[in-house]
Amino acid sequence: MRYFIVDDDRASRKMLSTIINESELGSVIGEASNGQDAIPQILAIQPDFVLIDLLMPKLDGITTIEKLRENLYEGHFIMISQVVNKEMVAQSYEKGIEFFIHKPINKIEVETVLRKTEEQYRLKNSILAIRQSLSHFAEDKKHVKKTSRDHVQSILNDMGIVGEVGSEDITNIIELLLMDKYKISPLPPLKELYEKVASLTKSTADDIVKESKAIEQRIRRTILAAMINLANLGIVDYTNSEFEYYAPRYFDFTEIRSLMRQIEENNQRKAKVNIKKFIQVLFAEIISKVD
Repeated sequence: MRYFIVDDDRASRKMLSTIINESELGSVIGEASNGQDAIPQILAIQPDFVLIDLLMPKLDGITTIEKLRENLYEGHFIMISQVVNKEMVAQSYEKGIEFFIHKPINKIEVETVLRKTEEQYRLKNSILAIRQSLSHFAEDKKHVKKTSRDHVQSILNDMGIVGEVGSEDITNIIELLLMDKYKISPLPPLKELYEKVASLTKSTADDIVKESKAIEQRIRRTILAAMINLANLGIVDYTNSEFEYYAPRYFDFTEIRSLMRQIEENNQRKAKVNIKKFIQVLFAEIISKVD
């Protein structure tokens, strides 16, 4: 990450710069002692984050942010201040502040805040890239009649797992189910489905058993990746269309909520994976699209 520091206190600028460099949080690409001097530099070099003091001579932090936004700067702001006035804090958040770092500066607080803002920054960029990819995908496929494989890949793409190794195993299972015309419940046991997919590439009984176990693990990891992706989408935007549609249909929603809490609180990513439910719901949706 690329940081620019705006603070009239030279010691504070030095301390922040040292923490960022020693903690390998990124690089400080510029400094200024007041908002007036900072604005042209920030607009010229476009840092990812601006660490800005609330109270400064010439231009205070809030006014500086307003002027940068007026000039179409789209980076992120982290406010530095010893002021605890609730009105000023509220006004700062209204202007787009991500977090506050309190003075006197504390190394642990700075590291914690910057790592959290970096994670959110990368996540937003990833989600934007996914949405752009989906947009191009939809446009390319607009006038082409979709096969069952196309429909499966489109759904897996929505969940962000079309590139996972297990996505091909999932697609093969759905195609086998369609071929065998299992259009009413119950579906065959998962073990039987794994073995059928394994037999597409393996010939001996031992090899089929080994491959079917590998298929189960690949699918389990792929479905967990989908759950994590959707949980991240829900954290950023609870009304996200992919989150709203897929999370309650394909998964146990309590597990998705648990993942969201884990990611927010301690960055853990553990959840129970229900392969059977995922396959059943996906198969039912594909039937509705190809019939």
